[in-house]
Amino acid sequence: MTKKVLVVEDNELNLKLFCDLLRAHQHVVEPVRDGREAVARARDFQPDLIVMDIQMPHVTGYDLILELKADAELRSIPVMAVTAYAGREDEERIRAAGANAYVSKPISLQRFMNEIAALM
Repeated sequence: MTKKVLVVEDNELNLKLFCDLLRAHQHVVEPVRDGREAVARARDFQPDLIVMDIQMPHVTGYDLILELKADAELRSIPVMAVTAYAGREDEERIRAAGANAYVSKPISLQRFMNEIAALM
């Protein structure tokens, strides 16, 4: 079943990898390179899932998750955090902000897709 996925990632290689993987699994993907555009793009695109990098310039993925979850129109969209922050405290903090799933970098392709499937 085709789903719409918003991918928020500032690293071009990671963005391409995530988008290519999702497209290979028949998902419609909307890439966002600048976190400052993420909330507006989520409103316009109405994704079924948001894949969010945490460590980005200008605005962190953590802050974006808080903003998305505080928005009545967007709060129900599941968010999967993808981050190099791999500590237990980091995961707890990110999940407490509202992330529904957490995958650490470098990603396992199988784990990445399993988490995507579980959220959809």
